[in-house]
Amino acid sequence: MTKGSGQNSTPALMVQGTGSNVGKSLIVAGLCRLFTNRGLSVRPFKPQNMSNNAAVTADGGEIGRAQALQAMGCKVPLSVHMNPVLLKPETDTGAQVIVQGKRFGTMRAREYGKQKAELLPKVMESFSKTASEADIVIVEGAGSPAEINLRAGDIANMGFAEAADLPVILCADIDRGGVIASVVGTHAVLDPLEQQRIRGFFINRFRGDPSLFDDGMREISDRTGWQGLGVVPWFGDAAKLPAEDALGLSDGLGDGGLKIVVPVISRIANFDDLDPLRLEQGVTLELVQPGEPLPGDADVVLLPGSKSTVGDLAFFRAQGWDIDLKAHHRRGGHILGVCGGYQMLGKTISDPEAIEGAPGTVEGLGFLNVDTVLTSEKSTVPAEGIHVASGAAISGYEIHIGRTTGADCSNPMMLLSGNRPDGAVSSDGRVYGTYVHGLFSKDSFRSAYLGNFGVNSELAYDLSIDKILDELAAHLESTMDVSAMLEIAKSK
Repeated sequence: MTKGSGQNSTPALMVQGTGSNVGKSLIVAGLCRLFTNRGLSVRPFKPQNMSNNAAVTADGGEIGRAQALQAMGCKVPLSVHMNPVLLKPETDTGAQVIVQGKRFGTMRAREYGKQKAELLPKVMESFSKTASEADIVIVEGAGSPAEINLRAGDIANMGFAEAADLPVILCADIDRGGVIASVVGTHAVLDPLEQQRIRGFFINRFRGDPSLFDDGMREISDRTGWQGLGVVPWFGDAAKLPAEDALGLSDGLGDGGLKIVVPVISRIANFDDLDPLRLEQGVTLELVQPGEPLPGDADVVLLPGSKSTVGDLAFFRAQGWDIDLKAHHRRGGHILGVCGGYQMLGKTISDPEAIEGAPGTVEGLGFLNVDTVLTSEKSTVPAEGIHVASGAAISGYEIHIGRTTGADCSNPMMLLSGNRPDGAVSSDGRVYGTYVHGLFSKDSFRSAYLGNFGVNSELAYDLSIDKILDELAAHLESTMDVSAMLEIAKSK
């Protein structure tokens, strides 16, 4: 294959699912690495994503965290065109809409449902740009094409596949049970042209001997006419890869002497901050669910980012965590707040422009002598610099609204490029706040931070993720009909 000149000439394959969380994102990441390792120029693409776990591109745009992992699978830099529409839920019924990396507006679900078709030209423009750089594009759907009540104006699944004239393969998760019904049922509710667009299916997350499902594969093929492309066994190291959905969050894999606890707030955002800590053998990372108290034996309480800081501050108090946090601090415990968590740790949060609700000022948790004013201007930039206390190099990204000022800002946690101070440290040196996400992915900072608590970090985080992507690619190579998938992609 040669590099395509546009969306109509570049081979492409769209992976849709029988439902949400069936493993599409991970499969696409693995296929991206698989084809990259074969010497192809590969690009990921997801027309519409919904996640509060965003990544920041070099030019300050936002895309879904899954597409960032998939780009890593392709060994290429992030681009806003890999995920042209990103929905970031702010309430149960509304979300911030990001188009080609920039804030487009905030819409309620019904309003977005009426307007999403108008975004299709932008989606197609981004797909064309992405395809022009690639030998093959691996496209990820969202949710399931079986949600036919959402078909009108669809830009995430069959609506996009039809507009771009893409062949589709279907991913089904056998670990959930009812896998034959989920695939055959998807076939049953699609219209005949959409049934024809799906060229094959595969079964994901199989435990045990895959040959035991040979009869099931034949049964599905007989009932749908679709080609079976393989049974993918359970891939245990998937748990070590970054999760995009908060539902995928889990406690750490280490069992060390340093206990870091994280209260799971209702609009938790950019929780990839936790991923490297999950892999540290010297760390016990515990996620505290709503209704549970913060453990009394915690060494560090980490307040994560939030898509709705004022709302999540109220949620935090409703769990009684504010009382637990005061007790933790009295016992000599340490506290780290990142982005929204940093804002919560201050004295006040003001919202004069009614960005997150009614205008006004609310009292913060009071652990840092700082005040935050929420503003409509959003900062989405890569960040590099040093950790002031240790001198360790840091890198990450900022993605926030609001300005934070106050006495503790004169003792910043970071010094960023251009000698720009970031964050704050309390007078007792046990409470820290920063706007920089992704800090713990940098081995130098993570080693310095954990070293303060006697933990010797030997984890090379980026290298470990890269190794797992290679292992995932080999896993898929050995269990899927990759040659057939390439032929399907070239039939576009």
